[in-house]
Amino acid sequence: MTTEIEIETTAGRARVTLDAPRPARALLLLGHGAGGGIDARDLRAVRDGATTAGYAVGRLTQPYRMAGRRPPAPAPVLDAVLAEVVRALRRRHTLAKLPLVVGGRSSGARVGCRSAATVGAVGLLALSFPLHPPGRPDRSRAPELQGVEVPVLVVQGQRDPFGSPDELRAAGLPEQVQVHVVPGADHGLAVRKGDPPPMPAIVAAVIEWLDGVIDSL
Repeated sequence: MTTEIEIETTAGRARVTLDAPRPARALLLLGHGAGGGIDARDLRAVRDGATTAGYAVGRLTQPYRMAGRRPPAPAPVLDAVLAEVVRALRRRHTLAKLPLVVGGRSSGARVGCRSAATVGAVGLLALSFPLHPPGRPDRSRAPELQGVEVPVLVVQGQRDPFGSPDELRAAGLPEQVQVHVVPGADHGLAVRKGDPPPMPAIVAAVIEWLDGVIDSL
């Protein structure tokens, strides 16, 4: 069952689209890409797989997207919204004590990196982490990943122009950061015609990692 939860934040109204089996093992809270939405196919595929595996999944729509804008709000605003949303969700008795894993797609993954400690997350899922703008490896965002102290899974396309798996590995990431390579995939985790569909393997890797994080608590 899907529940739409609207939350007033200091930046405007946010929405969490929540799919929650009962009882749930943990809460996975995922944000969208900078100009995208929560219906991105990887977010939907992870939602389907994680709920089947017993996890509650919330997909967060930031206020700027609720207002119909595509350019993202500044990073401090995005981070503050996530913290406010987590506090609101924690007031719901079915979610109050669940272990929290944050993250999302691209920009949503960056918000999760910067906010993981603040919101008390036990893990971080990064779908297509944008290591740098295309063609600008000098503008590395590796410090955002390096600063996360909980277990991290990065799902990265082999031909992602925002940073390849090899670039991620060369960035000196800490040992708690795992990188799952999606062969032939781009930043949207799409592959070329004729290549095997990537989503089943992505979902299997995410669920295996989630189970490991939660089982270790």
